[in-house]
Amino acid sequence: MTTMLASTAVSSGRVRLVSIRQQSLDVARLRVLWLALLFALVAGAAIVRIIQLGLGGSGPQMTTLSQALLPDRGEITDRNGAPLARASSGFALWYNPKALGDPSNPLVRSPAEVAAQLKAIFPDLNEADVADKLASGKSGYLRRRILGEDADRVQQIGELALEMPPESDRIYPQGSMAAHVLGYVDSAGNGKVGMEQVLNDHLRDPATRGEPVALSIDLRVQGALEDELRRGMLSTNAMGAAGIVLDVDTGEVLALASLPEFDPNKIDAAGVDLMFNRVTNQVYELGSTFKPLTIAAAIDAGVVRDFGKRYQADQPIKVGRFSIKDSHPLGASINVPEALIHSSNIVTAKIADELGPKRMRQTMIDLGMNERPYIELPAKGFPIWPGDNWPRLRTMTVSYGHGIAVTPLHLASAYAAMVNGGIWRPATLHKLEPGAAPKGRRVFKASTSYRMRQLMRMIAVYGTGKNADAPGFRVGGKTGSAEKPGKGGYRQSSLVSTFAAAFPMDNPRYVIIAMLDEPKGTTASSFQRTAAWNAAPVVGRLVPRIGPVLGVRPDNHADVDISDLRPLIQSAIE
Repeated sequence: MTTMLASTAVSSGRVRLVSIRQQSLDVARLRVLWLALLFALVAGAAIVRIIQLGLGGSGPQMTTLSQALLPDRGEITDRNGAPLARASSGFALWYNPKALGDPSNPLVRSPAEVAAQLKAIFPDLNEADVADKLASGKSGYLRRRILGEDADRVQQIGELALEMPPESDRIYPQGSMAAHVLGYVDSAGNGKVGMEQVLNDHLRDPATRGEPVALSIDLRVQGALEDELRRGMLSTNAMGAAGIVLDVDTGEVLALASLPEFDPNKIDAAGVDLMFNRVTNQVYELGSTFKPLTIAAAIDAGVVRDFGKRYQADQPIKVGRFSIKDSHPLGASINVPEALIHSSNIVTAKIADELGPKRMRQTMIDLGMNERPYIELPAKGFPIWPGDNWPRLRTMTVSYGHGIAVTPLHLASAYAAMVNGGIWRPATLHKLEPGAAPKGRRVFKASTSYRMRQLMRMIAVYGTGKNADAPGFRVGGKTGSAEKPGKGGYRQSSLVSTFAAAFPMDNPRYVIIAMLDEPKGTTASSFQRTAAWNAAPVVGRLVPRIGPVLGVRPDNHADVDISDLRPLIQSAIE
């Protein structure tokens, strides 16, 4: 009996052992199955990813040395490759009160002592403001755009809380030159105001920022223009000045200046106030500079055929309660050449009256005077346009540059069309390849353009433009002195003086506009405030400086032929 029980127990133990072994095998198989399933999932995911990459995904890419060396922002140059704006590595001055591990006592010296030492490195620093920031215990920038040598001097102070993290900087090697063309880059790396704003995406795109962008500006011409405008502004105590040099055949801007200028290397509250561009954004009544445009329209329309025809000029024109008169007596009667030489409002208004409002208005539209100026800059002023229906008086006043306000750039483009054979083209700040100039639109006949070259040359030789007549450069142009509007009418004490010119008149290549805002009568201007005495001399000094640079050399034997018109102006010659 005992033997049977022992045998049964052994048998039962074996069955149990087999059962346990089977369970272990089942668990092992299950684990292997789960592990295989996990590996299958990982492999499947890898295969899917490989397929995605093969079908167009982007895997790891090699970075070439040239890509690694790309500037953070593309370079801007003038038309000859001279740098105007370029990227540069720099530093910022950051205050980190936790650097010493004790925010309650972040500095070795007192905030006032540290601020004084920083002031010695950066003379324009606001010492009291920096001391307050250091004492506040709050982290933040103390200064942006620090040069390497200044960063070294800051480190010598020995304050660990003064940190100098590297950052990309934007350098303008020419300082304030062409500031209104270029604009500046803000602390976030975005272009503002000028071509920096216009070209922002292009200059930041890795695909394009490696190639410099060439502007139409010629650095040599730009420097000369700014220099002469500044001289004219300071010598007459003017509140501002503006000027432009424009290629008459392509519309390329060789120079554009608005004074006072700002420094894009250092943008502060004062700099922001100076960013307003007088050339493209401010509209003015540009006075008698409109008279040649009126005469050109009248010649084109056949209203002026006989240049010897006499117009009564000794009596003001009465239109309602208004009178149109000249600034000084010009004699009982004068002809068209004499009217331009002596700048007669009366004769110009009479010719505009014959031309009529419809044709006068259409000429101004064809010259773009009813729209914002055509140029890439974001700041473009809208003209004060007389509207659709011009009464007789408005037609007359527009003829001599009143009752319509435009930018100096409008005037430059209009003069280019008047002297280049009659084709108006938009202005551009991009350098154009040969043959890439826009077709433009015809405004004047070629024969009219030739006549205007003669007449403008005569103004510079015999009339109000004598002070702009640079010997050998065959300058032609027209003065304009317009009173600025104010409450209750025009302010006789405030003038905008402008000289609009082109050279050389036998084959015009460039237009120049020089404008002074509210010049005073000083010794330098013979105590006169009109354009003949302040704006015209600016052009007279500028042309000899830029002519040879632009390929126009003085030639005393070449000139536009005015022999057929000279007999008509004997009084002016004598």
